[in-house]
Amino acid sequence: MQLKRIHHVAIICSDYEKSKDFYTKIMGLNVIAENYREARDSYKLDLALPDGGQIELFSFPNPPARPSRPEAQGLRHLAFTVDSVKEYADYLESVGVEVEPIRIDEFTGKPFTFFNDPDGLPLELYQA
Repeated sequence: MQLKRIHHVAIICSDYEKSKDFYTKIMGLNVIAENYREARDSYKLDLALPDGGQIELFSFPNPPARPSRPEAQGLRHLAFTVDSVKEYADYLESVGVEVEPIRIDEFTGKPFTFFNDPDGLPLELYQA
């Protein structure tokens, strides 16, 4: 018995419409389903990644802020594989997303960089 892959990553956002636009329009993820859960006053947006994985985007009234930058205990960041880090970083910058300088992974020799979603969640681009 073994794990096969990550099925989904769940993200709680502070501004649902802003995050929905970021992940669908800027990041280009397709909507699988969007549901409003009245009992929780919460949206749940299922987004498709090209490999079959998903991002679940949640809204909740007054969620607590992330405790600190990536070195806080818990999930550090979410990384996406791309064909070209430079091309994708250039695209993000062209639509107003601030991207850190591209670095080279000292162990693999592959380029990578970081940027943030609308709530400051650290996201990484890593070259395939």
